[in-house]
Amino acid sequence: MNLTLLQYDKAFQGCRDIFIKKFLDYGTAWRVLRPSSLTDQIFIKARRIRTLEEGSENKVGENESGEFQGIVNYAVMALVQLELGPAEERQMDLPRVESLYDAKAIAIRILMEKKNHDYGEAWRDMRVSSLTDLILMKLMRIKQIEDNLGRTLVSEGIDANYMDIANYALFALIKLHEKENV
Repeated sequence: MNLTLLQYDKAFQGCRDIFIKKFLDYGTAWRVLRPSSLTDQIFIKARRIRTLEEGSENKVGENESGEFQGIVNYAVMALVQLELGPAEERQMDLPRVESLYDAKAIAIRILMEKKNHDYGEAWRDMRVSSLTDLILMKLMRIKQIEDNLGRTLVSEGIDANYMDIANYALFALIKLHEKENV
């Protein structure tokens, strides 16, 4: 588990670094997006990964790792939007953005530690393509919950699904990194 935590934290830090750089480039323009729009952005990234996994020509030049990092960051944005709600032209300073990101990252990591313990690191024996499929399935669940105006009868809420998506993407990043360093 210690190796997992080291790899996980390194992958998450890479996502955070990109998030902060994009904040410095664009500010918090993403704050205008509703959670459903962020769900669609994650869907676009996941579909792109699936296209790459199926061997389609890569005309854009981005790789799977970059797309998985995007999924993690969009999931964090979605969790922030669920908490704060979308806002027109609401700028935040860097310390506030870092604080929000880090709070969501901690919650996502805590969930990973609990599930990873209970499932015995099963993700290590999975294919990256299966993690992609799980992300797509979670997105379909989120879309259904959104269509039901957030109501569920027995299922976990949208936030838990976003956290699972972030964790699947982080596991994929770890697996891709391991594959590159073999």
